Amino acid sequence: METWAGCCPGMHFYVCVLLMMSANTLLNVKAEITCSSCPSPVLLHQEELQMDTREGPIQAPRGLRQIRLEANRLGVTNLNFGVGDGQQAGVSEDVSMFSEDVSLEAGPDKVPKEDSPLLSQKEDTYRDKFNEMGELQAENPVLTRAKRSGSELAEFAERRGTGGPRVDGENSDERRSPGPLLDGQRQGKSEFKWNRDEGRGNSPREEPKLTSSTFALTGDSAHNHAVVYWSGQNSSVILILTKLYDFHLGSVTESTLWRSTDYGSTYEKMNDKVGTKTVLSYLYVCPTNKRKIMVLTDPEFESSLLISSDEGASYQKYRLSFYILSLLFHPTREDWALAYSHDQKLYSSLDFGRKWLLVQERVTPSRFYWSVTGLDKEADLVHMEAHTPDGRVQYVTCRAQLCSEPNRNYPFLGYIDISSLVVQDDYMFIQVTTNGRASYYVSYKREPFIRIKLPKYSLPKDLHIVSTDENQVFAAVQEWNQNDTYNLYLSDTRGILFTLAMENVKTTRGLAGNQMLDLYEVAGIKGMLLANKRQENQVKTYITYNKGRDWRLLQAPAADLAGNDINCVLPFCSLHLQLHTSENPYLSGAISTKTSAPGIIVATGNIGTELSYNNVGMFISSDAGNNWRQIFEEEHNVWFLDKGGALVAVKQPSVPTRHLWISFDEGRQWARHSFSLVPLFVDGVLVEAGTENQIMTFFGHFSHRSEWQLIKIDYKSIFNRLCSEEDYQTWHLHNQGEPCVMGQKQIYMKRRPGNYCMLGKDYAKILSAESCICRAHDFECDYGYERRGDGNCRPAFWFNPASVSRSCSQGQNYYNSTGYRKVVSNNCTKGVKDMYTARKQQCPNRAPKGLALTTREGVLTASLGANVTFLVHLDEGDSMRTNIQLDFGDGTAVSYSNLSWTEDGIRHVYKTAGIFRVTALAENTLGYDSTTLFLHVTCPVENVQLLAPFVVIKNKEVNLTAVVWPSHSRTITFFWWLGNNTEPVITLEGSISYTFTSEGMNTVTVQVSSASSILQDSKTIAVQEFFRSLLLSFSPNLDEYNPDIGEWRQDVGRVIKKALLQVSEFPEEQLLVAVFPGVPTAAELFLLPQKNQSESRKKSEEELEKISEILVSALNQNLVEFELKPGARVIVYITQLTLAPLVDSSPRHSSSAMLMLLSVVFLGLAVFLIYKFKRKIPWINIYAEVNQEKEQEMIGSVGQNDSTPKITLSEFSTAKELMEKDLDARVKRGVGNAYESTREIPNCTSV
Repeated sequence: METWAGCCPGMHFYVCVLLMMSANTLLNVKAEITCSSCPSPVLLHQEELQMDTREGPIQAPRGLRQIRLEANRLGVTNLNFGVGDGQQAGVSEDVSMFSEDVSLEAGPDKVPKEDSPLLSQKEDTYRDKFNEMGELQAENPVLTRAKRSGSELAEFAERRGTGGPRVDGENSDERRSPGPLLDGQRQGKSEFKWNRDEGRGNSPREEPKLTSSTFALTGDSAHNHAVVYWSGQNSSVILILTKLYDFHLGSVTESTLWRSTDYGSTYEKMNDKVGTKTVLSYLYVCPTNKRKIMVLTDPEFESSLLISSDEGASYQKYRLSFYILSLLFHPTREDWALAYSHDQKLYSSLDFGRKWLLVQERVTPSRFYWSVTGLDKEADLVHMEAHTPDGRVQYVTCRAQLCSEPNRNYPFLGYIDISSLVVQDDYMFIQVTTNGRASYYVSYKREPFIRIKLPKYSLPKDLHIVSTDENQVFAAVQEWNQNDTYNLYLSDTRGILFTLAMENVKTTRGLAGNQMLDLYEVAGIKGMLLANKRQENQVKTYITYNKGRDWRLLQAPAADLAGNDINCVLPFCSLHLQLHTSENPYLSGAISTKTSAPGIIVATGNIGTELSYNNVGMFISSDAGNNWRQIFEEEHNVWFLDKGGALVAVKQPSVPTRHLWISFDEGRQWARHSFSLVPLFVDGVLVEAGTENQIMTFFGHFSHRSEWQLIKIDYKSIFNRLCSEEDYQTWHLHNQGEPCVMGQKQIYMKRRPGNYCMLGKDYAKILSAESCICRAHDFECDYGYERRGDGNCRPAFWFNPASVSRSCSQGQNYYNSTGYRKVVSNNCTKGVKDMYTARKQQCPNRAPKGLALTTREGVLTASLGANVTFLVHLDEGDSMRTNIQLDFGDGTAVSYSNLSWTEDGIRHVYKTAGIFRVTALAENTLGYDSTTLFLHVTCPVENVQLLAPFVVIKNKEVNLTAVVWPSHSRTITFFWWLGNNTEPVITLEGSISYTFTSEGMNTVTVQVSSASSILQDSKTIAVQEFFRSLLLSFSPNLDEYNPDIGEWRQDVGRVIKKALLQVSEFPEEQLLVAVFPGVPTAAELFLLPQKNQSESRKKSEEELEKISEILVSALNQNLVEFELKPGARVIVYITQLTLAPLVDSSPRHSSSAMLMLLSVVFLGLAVFLIYKFKRKIPWINIYAEVNQEKEQEMIGSVGQNDSTPKITLSEFSTAKELMEKDLDARVKRGVGNAYESTREIPNCTSV
């Protein structure tokens, strides 16, 4: 999907030509979900946006002259680009000085050769000026170029970053990508090096004559802003609006409207038609009826709207009561429009602007959309992001002329993040941030919103919607350990389950501070993408033909332009391409493809070990990236003519030229044509989109002091006839000889290279598309699976393939994944399809598991008398046959026969203040699951970390500590739920001692209350009479994948436990593994006795000792290892024995008992001495040492003697002491690293 306008067959388009003396005023905005698709700039986020250019940009120093070319289709009046930053689509403020009146008629027969001394007098005049300018370029070419085109490109990035609805026909647009436009440019080489085969005996073909005419913007030389609109599709009408922007006043003071009815040969002033004293500011054209035009007046003089229904020939004026910032036309109804005002109000009109009605106040800029045909029931439905009076944001829908509160709908119950609503194709996206972590939701075809599932530990800092084409979502995700790269993910058809397509895709920062993803979708060939990937500090270009399932490097050309062999051997050397898209849509930029010319790719690049922006050239592929040829030694802009049958090239704007180059044989030979007597700085080219007329228009200037020149070129004369059947040939799409691409054998019809004929209207693109037999490369890994080194997809360590959706009810069927899923839009049949496709199975009857209870807002507080909505979530179990009971803790409870009744939440109003224990119970015939939360009706919460031992001794006092992060004053109240007690113990200290009197698993819950904030944390503690434990360490590569969060430690602990069970026959329920927080990664292994001891105590101790020796031996021999992800094997080592001897909690009268007692006494003394001098003995592990960390997680066991110190909050008096004790605790765990790296885990993602 395109999100900005460009020129394409069958589409109207317009171009805005602007001149400016200063850069725009930029304001910081938050990153947000953006909806832009390949290959228009994949804009990830914008650090700066101009909020309202009409309030006046900052004045630049005199003499600084910047030139801008900005373009859109005529009729695409607003793709919602300017809404986010307060600008109108196709509008900017520039300054230039017009000094002379130039109008040249320069046909090819009148133009002398460049090296001819016979120049006209007028050309001599301009040549002098050009030489004067050339001296400036020689001194500082980068500065000169920046003066010409710096500011306009920045504004392009701003407008296109916000995204908007697609205009019909956009998919046929020419795919453009930009080269660098301001710096890094080299002076162009000789224009005479134009034929690769020159000097090889080719007979030069006589140059066809081009008919051209030049129009100069005369009479408005003082105007510093010019906007040009051309409807295209054989319409001969061109509109030009010129304005004088006064930087001192910050407004437009003069304007002139010009109109041409002969493709720009002559123009008529229209000021008499709009009012001689009327000052115009912006012009919009209806996308569904190009004859209808809206023109806005400058609000400094009057707030009016001029309406034309005859392509600008006559106008009617209507007064407005508000100031329009941007317009959004309906995609199918020509008279319907939405207007966004300067005071954040949204208005609607159903009669093309004659009457306006208020829709909604406090609407987020750029976050309003018309209905999508076929999905929304009402054609006049409006989707928008609206603010509540208290500043929160909601997703609201209503009809354009019926939007009072009773008529509004809220498709997502609850509040969303600002600037996160995206309505695009079949999908709608929102973001909700809870407790510092963002969750993303998607609605497919207007179904209820479902949470997007990324791989569990992607932990995105930033997420952007790249594309929603072909029933699939492309998303760029910046994960917790990435800075300047993004990972590319692809979804299933519903946009819910995402799998990794490519890691570390490079980003490029644009002129406006926005970042663009180096990802390019090749037009005309489904599933073909190019991407620049960063690996080992190098950036390389990769290509895929199956939507990211497989990637490979590009094979470099075999020879250079001179015919010399290039010794470039894969994978050490390859071709690399620049893929960032042009911020000026009428400069082709670094890469170009076209839907009507499948297989042809023209791009700027280099040959070598990595991507470089020095010594670049232009390369072309005629067979969809399989083979490449070099066509120019310097950068050019290349456009497609005649539906891609011919190519036209012009040098980059930094070099003036009066020639263009045309190729009819896919870039093998180039013919030079003259289009101007005087070399022109080409700032943009419009290629007429119709089929009856072959016209293109060059926009530029002769020098920095000359007027803008519009050169109309009729290139019909370069074709000698219409193409016949004999002029076409077939071309088979392939991938290095493999004919099946995306499950099809596709055969295209193309014009034979070198035939100078014009393509007809009925030119066919694809002759046949035969389905192929399905093979392995037609399938990608399903969600939760990763591709291993052998090419097979295996479950990720965090994924449980046996889990079944709770919506699967007994008697129904579900599809059990094989670990693979067919690439979306792949058309293969039979073959291995049945082997890889998910298998249909009956839903099993399951007991409830994974019951979770939360409030809709994700907080544990509520205002007295307010509605509290509880959400119940069940991971596993039959939702239709599971009874749900919810006890609100205030004497009232509710019960539901199945989970479907709770989908919208369970509401309850508390009439008294206090702390309430809310309990949820899920129960069916096979079992039950329950969960509890404690709700404070008066105070919100902050973050708390409960530090508790993992295993403790029965009837021995244990120290529990709650640490608030960041630390708070002593006015904090701590609420402790110990064991199964229903009433809490309340303390003002963050530490409490407790004795567990019975064996088993006990849950400890703590809540911290401070002012209006409350947080809760829980730990499960195993209580035993005796146990054995070992400290574990790991190979260093595990630290590279450690995000240092609790969930990761629990999952890795489960994997370690599984690896340990493989080397011993110890019962699984008697073995516990606790992974410590922080890095280097360490863990503690606990060996527990049997629950029902039928044998003697001594025998149980001996068994634990025996198992301990077996595990120590296996660990010392490096026999315990596990694979975290493909290619990442982790070895588990033994660090040391802990201070947890096998001692009973009751006295025993025997010699061995006395000996053991003496050992305990000496051991206690040793612990005391170690504690006093702990910094000098780093290898001893103290169990009661408190470890400071943010994440909620269990810590190691407590020693069994009374001399073990207990740490309270009084000992954490300063931040310095906290850091020292944290370091000591890590050293005492025996990891053995003197230097410990730290990482900040992002807990807040921005979109």
